[in-house]
Amino acid sequence: KPSAAEGSAAPAAPAPLPTNESSERLLKIRHSSAHVMAMAVQRLFPDVQVTIGPWIEKGFYYDFFVPDGRVFTDEDLKKIKKEMDRIGRERLEFRREEVSREEARARIEAIGEPFKLEILDSIKTEPITIYHIGDQWWDLCAGPHVEHTAQLPAKAIQLESVNGAYWRGDESRPMLQRIYGTAWESKDQLKEHKRLMEEAKKRDHRVLGKKLNLFSIQDEAGGGLVFWHPKGALVRSKMENFWKDVHTEYGYDYLYTPHMANLDLWKTSGHWDFYQEGMFDQMDVEKEIYQIKPMNCPFHVLTYKNEMRSYRDLPVRYAELGTVYRYERSGTLHGLMRVRGFTQDDGHIFCLPEQVTDEIVATLDLTEDILGRFGFTEYKVMLSTRPEKSVGGDELWDLATDSLKDALGRKGWDFEVDEGGGAFYGPKIDIKIKDAIGRTWQCSTVQADFQLPSRFDLEYTTSEGTKERPIMIHRAIFGSIERFFGVLIESTAGDLPLWLPPGQIRLPPPAHGGPEGAEGGAKEGRKRGP
Repeated sequence: KPSAAEGSAAPAAPAPLPTNESSERLLKIRHSSAHVMAMAVQRLFPDVQVTIGPWIEKGFYYDFFVPDGRVFTDEDLKKIKKEMDRIGRERLEFRREEVSREEARARIEAIGEPFKLEILDSIKTEPITIYHIGDQWWDLCAGPHVEHTAQLPAKAIQLESVNGAYWRGDESRPMLQRIYGTAWESKDQLKEHKRLMEEAKKRDHRVLGKKLNLFSIQDEAGGGLVFWHPKGALVRSKMENFWKDVHTEYGYDYLYTPHMANLDLWKTSGHWDFYQEGMFDQMDVEKEIYQIKPMNCPFHVLTYKNEMRSYRDLPVRYAELGTVYRYERSGTLHGLMRVRGFTQDDGHIFCLPEQVTDEIVATLDLTEDILGRFGFTEYKVMLSTRPEKSVGGDELWDLATDSLKDALGRKGWDFEVDEGGGAFYGPKIDIKIKDAIGRTWQCSTVQADFQLPSRFDLEYTTSEGTKERPIMIHRAIFGSIERFFGVLIESTAGDLPLWLPPGQIRLPPPAHGGPEGAEGGAKEGRKRGP
């Protein structure tokens, strides 16, 4: 059985740490720490230009443009932190100011910070808000912040690392330097955070995957493409077989669909208009343009459409372990967690309007059954609503959103709302699972879709003989096999659930050699096997 990294299988129970959502004070500390860090950098390195500096899940970062090309070092981080502490002792006030767009532009041009001009142009609301630190530094910002710099707990703030980042994530734009920091409410919280980070290093799925010989990513083949080794492939096979068995119990029919399709299919589905940046380049096949698939949805839609449907046939439930390919910049690739080719445990349900809530509830039940089998029983549930780029009218979006809310209510699940986080074709429930050391990972999703059935002219015959559109539900439980496997490795520190690992039992070799005994029998069995 693949075993855990030494000393990491049974960590001490993590003390609960606050989050940005649970503590407004913590959020303000992190946001204000980002501004103070940027101020400190510009005090020490006056030629450096600032770009963006948000709070993030465990702290904050700021992106800097360094004209002379110098790279921030660990020694620089120490100097910057020391300057931050000095700013804290100065007890400088955080002051909010509202200005016109023209005034903001004039001030930015006066200090010669072109990146701020681009940020200003991206702000669509009026008036423009600026936050000052004393009378010495300011930035475009909507807040919130602490009242003054002395409210920042210096011993609970630490600068962690420097990475490169292209401006706006575009390789054709200038390379920036991103300084990451972490910030907490107390020194004890920082200490616990550091303990958890050390524990996470021990559990890194990339390290354990190599140590246990489960998978690799080969440079010769290209980044983001996973090679499953025999042991890893055996574990994956067990996962997939379990997944198929449970889906059969829940009334799904299993599909296999192509890996590419004519580009017109993706134009009809809307992916070409709304997801083009995540798709690989097209290929010419006998003067027709084909697209390698980034999604499985249109293929399931065409399978449904292949025959006439009656209301008696619905719901129709399709499931597929379908491999998809999505363009990811090389700098974003990360082991199994962010790849370019991966297998979604995809499912699509076509149902009557009165069946929607029941089907969503059943999908959430299925999600509980599958995740629980792997030891994941704690979730954070998000209801993601209509994004800025989307298709369809408000009425259909409201109906879809209400269906998801009703299902969550019937399950008795608490949820938070992620405004604008839905798919372009419909709202969704996102489920983030909590691992053994308290981290959350995006995993399952359930999406209600009133749009694709219309775009593909899907129909069923009602009891009155008329034609109506079915409702479509998209759902994935693992999310992807690769990512879920990576999360499982890290949560268990490689000590996988007993039913999964290869080589669970090893018998000792015979005492006196020869073909008989455990080892000899195993060899003979391999010779006789298929």
